[in-house]
Amino acid sequence: MKEEPGSRPIDELAALAAAGDARAFTRLWDTHADALKVYLRGLIRNLDDFYLDDICSRSFEKAFRQIGSFDSEKSRFFTWLKTIAHNTALDTLEQENRLRSKYVRIDDATGATGVEGLGSEAPSPIETIIRDEDDAKKLACIEGLPALYREVARRRLVDGLQYQEIAEEMGLELNTVRTRIRRAKALIEQMKDNEDEG
Repeated sequence: MKEEPGSRPIDELAALAAAGDARAFTRLWDTHADALKVYLRGLIRNLDDFYLDDICSRSFEKAFRQIGSFDSEKSRFFTWLKTIAHNTALDTLEQENRLRSKYVRIDDATGATGVEGLGSEAPSPIETIIRDEDDAKKLACIEGLPALYREVARRRLVDGLQYQEIAEEMGLELNTVRTRIRRAKALIEQMKDNEDEG
């Protein structure tokens, strides 16, 4: 698919996605996901598949939320997407480094090293109540999703199924499942934000 500034296919999909068309955003994902992974592999050496998929998914999630700011007169969609991915990669690596700093390295007599997490005690009663309240809010948000996203969100966020399992059970393409779950998560966050503001 040709992608020059102003070219109709990509720009039309971006405009449709900005108007809330999930299928248009799925097509943008299908068109650019592999190229974005190649870009990220070149950007960060020795990036394993887990982080590669995670950063790619987060980048598309951010792109979906910010799609209204994409201006086809200023740049190509993929150039805009790469900028988001670059910043997302840096943020993800920074978060990972902060998490690692919370671990204590223990050397045993053989010279082998292990990593032990801090604060791994059982949750307090208050923490359990807060977690249960959060779970109830999450379920309420899932039920409030449009039908297109509700079932995939329930299977992923409640039942804990993997993307591939959901795709097989629902007869959907894997990328469609990924996009719907990303969109569902974004909508849930939006609902929570609206609830907090209200």
